[in-house]
Order: sequence, then C-alpha cells, then structure tokens
Amino acid sequence: MLSPGKTRLDTDAAAAYAGVSKSSMNKWRVTGGGPKYIKLGRRVVYDVIDLDEWLGAHRRRSTSDMSGAHVA
Repeated sequence: MLSPGKTRLDTDAAAAYAGVSKSSMNKWRVTGGGPKYIKLGRRVVYDVIDLDEWLGAHRRRSTSDMSGAHVA
C-alpha cells in the first residue's frame, strides 16, 4: 500500500508494485517495453501513474488477444 502523496517509487518498489522482478525492470530500461521512468541524476524513479498506465496497456481477455501487444 502506498502512503498518501507518494507517487514516485524506486526500482525495487516499482517492481513490487507491478508484480515483476527488479531485473526485469532494469532490462526493460535498456531494451524498451517497460514502463516510463524518470532519471534524477543517477537515481531512477517510476511515477505510479505511468506504472498503472503500463499495466493497463497489458490487459488481455484471452491468450489470443493481441490488442496493444508489443511485437519484438
């Protein structure tokens, strides 16, 4: 659960929020396909709004539902 007013998460917290591994988040930052992120100097943070948008874009009704799917 997010504390009130906390809208930006570090990579560990963003991965937990999205239900994926930290290594996946790191890989997606390099290769693309992951949620938008913000670079603050050497620090990387994710806005909860961007995480929710990214998660919403990956909703499917079935395994054959390709709407919005990313093709590698």
